[in-house]
Amino acid sequence: MMRAFISVVKRDVALAVQVGGGGGMAVFFFLVAVSLLPLGIGPNLNLLAKIAPGLLWVALLLSSLLTLDRLFQADFEDGTLDALLMGHLPLELTVSAKIIAHWLTTGLPLVIAAPFLGLLLNLGSAHFLPLVGAMLVGTPALSLLGAIGAALTVSVRRGGLLASLLVIPFYIPVLIFGVAAAGSDVSIPGAQHQALMLLGAVTLVSLVLGPVAAAAALRANLRS
Repeated sequence: MMRAFISVVKRDVALAVQVGGGGGMAVFFFLVAVSLLPLGIGPNLNLLAKIAPGLLWVALLLSSLLTLDRLFQADFEDGTLDALLMGHLPLELTVSAKIIAHWLTTGLPLVIAAPFLGLLLNLGSAHFLPLVGAMLVGTPALSLLGAIGAALTVSVRRGGLLASLLVIPFYIPVLIFGVAAAGSDVSIPGAQHQALMLLGAVTLVSLVLGPVAAAAALRANLRS
């Protein structure tokens, strides 16, 4: 069973690398969004440095939405999901493997790019480590929650926009705690650590609910 799980992860990662357009498109959108923000806000470097963690988190969240339809749509259209449903690996584990592959090819590249793009926003070096730590903790929740929206809309042609609209309200806690954990507000003692703990709690809850809810939605779509 573990070998089958790892095979699904490797397959999805290989497809994302070979086909392209997934993580690369998300990182490119991340770059464009962050590059345009200083033009709209103005040349106030102190203001940019103050709001940089929040801007980076918002841009990362929007970038991650671009690839949600790639989680299950292609496998649904070519019949691979039907084969996976009839396989020996439980669908919940199959969904978990696909979520891991999605994070490795989309979430992780965005996290790696965030500190470099933070330089465009005059982000202080003291915020680099908290920002990366918060994103490493929070971005898996984006993939886990996004999988639910992708599974609910898998039978809808070009349902990426609908999936994004469905999951954005559930992304709000990740955004709030992620910005706080990145150290944007250091006036409250211990707030950064508490926010990181709450962000981890959101990710753990998503880890429990995400694969189960996404698998249930896929079964409903495949049997309809």
